[in-house]
Amino acid sequence: MKRINFTVWALIVTSFAIFYNASCSNVKQDSSEEHSKLIKPEDIVKRGNYLVTTMGCHDCHSPKKMGANGPEIIPELMLSGFPSDRPIAKFTEPMIKQGFAVFYPDLTASAGPWGVSFSANLTPDETGLGNWTEEQFKKAITEGKYKGMDGERMLLPPMPWNNLTQMTDEDIHAIFMYLKSIKPVKNLVPAPISPDKM
Repeated sequence: MKRINFTVWALIVTSFAIFYNASCSNVKQDSSEEHSKLIKPEDIVKRGNYLVTTMGCHDCHSPKKMGANGPEIIPELMLSGFPSDRPIAKFTEPMIKQGFAVFYPDLTASAGPWGVSFSANLTPDETGLGNWTEEQFKKAITEGKYKGMDGERMLLPPMPWNNLTQMTDEDIHAIFMYLKSIKPVKNLVPAPISPDKM
């Protein structure tokens, strides 16, 4: 008799625990969905600005000029990539053969064993991200696919896409919304130069 009571009691406790656990996970999911609906679009854009700034996107994607405190972003060219009207410098082959990577003074272009790469235009102009979908953007920064498309080449160094593979969908969305909100800059960045053509 005691054995039957214990078994019944154990089944009741186990059933209650399973029900409680299932109901709590639903509450967490519902509250997370409700929370994302409550976030204002301007707060998402602010979050994107914060991420772009703290992740160092300006380091390579924003043209700069020398100022009193060193390189300063040129505000009207912010996040527009390597300026297409700028002459492309010649890089010394011996340094590259030794494994060195060299950068333009404002970091918008670099050369190394991969050839010469130019930082992309991230503004919402048609020469930048203007025609991109958020899914393309996600594929580009988390999978390293050029233009976020399967079958395209991989993004070249120094783009650290492999550091971004674990980025959350929320952060990707915030960055994409921020980039879509900034001033478009018409700037068709040059194609990369292969090592044999340097």
